[in-house]
Amino acid sequence: MSLIAVVDYGMGNLRSVDKALEHVAQSGQEVRITSDAEVIAAADRVVFPGQGAARDCMRELEQRELIEPVRQAAGEKPFLGICMGLQVLMTHSEENEGVDCMGLYPGEVRFFGKVLNRDATAEALKIPHMGWNNVTQTISHPLWHGIKQGSRFYFVHSYYVDPVDEAIVAGETEYDVVFTSAVACDNVFAVQFHPEKSAADGLQLLKNFTEWDGN
Repeated sequence: MSLIAVVDYGMGNLRSVDKALEHVAQSGQEVRITSDAEVIAAADRVVFPGQGAARDCMRELEQRELIEPVRQAAGEKPFLGICMGLQVLMTHSEENEGVDCMGLYPGEVRFFGKVLNRDATAEALKIPHMGWNNVTQTISHPLWHGIKQGSRFYFVHSYYVDPVDEAIVAGETEYDVVFTSAVACDNVFAVQFHPEKSAADGLQLLKNFTEWDGN
């Protein structure tokens, strides 16, 4: 039996992620929501979802002693970050007057308001960025298999990642500014959008993850 661990740290709608993964899981795969570090360490694949504020996210991870287990999983097995599960992989977030994040990848998590308010289009663009938007695939990757260029995914966020290393950018989206909506590095793939809420293309991405060996 192959195990897909969905990390539970009290942030986000894990049931929708769990249900979507169950729908696309391969024969012999078990999907389990867990906050147990030993289960995460033993899992074959790890999904790191989340929503809410960066400070709350980091606090919950620390209180549950999950920062190192998540960091270790991201270093050695197929790992999928979703929404806040992408943002906290960066070094620092502007949210809550500044929050130190996990620091797997050098980069800042920036507030849309600082860029949208610079011109008149800001009046038409609301924060949070909520709803369907196109994703431009900037690299070829196994998790993009079967998903057309420019496909639409569902977003809900007020902050976006700005990684230092442009080589890890796997997808971009425009919301007045062009921002990074997916990153890929070795065995890690992480997205700003919610694949579990993104209909057929979202399910395809999750299916691709269940088949991905991390290479």
